[in-house]
Amino acid sequence: MNIGIVGKQFELTDSIKGYVENALDTLTKYNLDIISARAIISADEKQGKKGFDVEFAINLARKDTIVIKQKDKDLYAAIDLAIERAGKVLRRAHDKMTTHKNLDVQKEEATLGKFVTTEEGSDEIVPTELELYKPLEIDEALARLKESGAQFYVFNDMDAKMRVIYKRNDGKYGLY
Repeated sequence: MNIGIVGKQFELTDSIKGYVENALDTLTKYNLDIISARAIISADEKQGKKGFDVEFAINLARKDTIVIKQKDKDLYAAIDLAIERAGKVLRRAHDKMTTHKNLDVQKEEATLGKFVTTEEGSDEIVPTELELYKPLEIDEALARLKESGAQFYVFNDMDAKMRVIYKRNDGKYGLY
């Protein structure tokens, strides 16, 4: 996770940077793909009252960016409150991903995703899984290729190497 810490209208000390980094590291416990986190800490003085604004922008893979803003008189209290709120949001996102309802949807998407739709006039790619049950002799693989009428046949040989036998343009057969 990339962490960026910016201080506006006051100087960041090493202790503040370390505190924010440790606080952001606690968010990794939710097992979400956190790409980066950016903390913007600014001093604010309105009507003679001093305070701090803390903003966290957390970028997740395959999700929208989560932005948490928190204001408080004490800097460390503002950081703690913002981290607590970010933890709640990430926990909810994690719970949504791990519920039994979502797992059923993911399985459905995996089966539906086997077909790749393309624009008209271009080649269509349809990924399929190989049926590699047992190792074959080269002669057996050649016989299967001939009976299937396909251009090539992929198999595991007796040495557990993945091999490809194919029909050449001159009518002979090649072997990788």
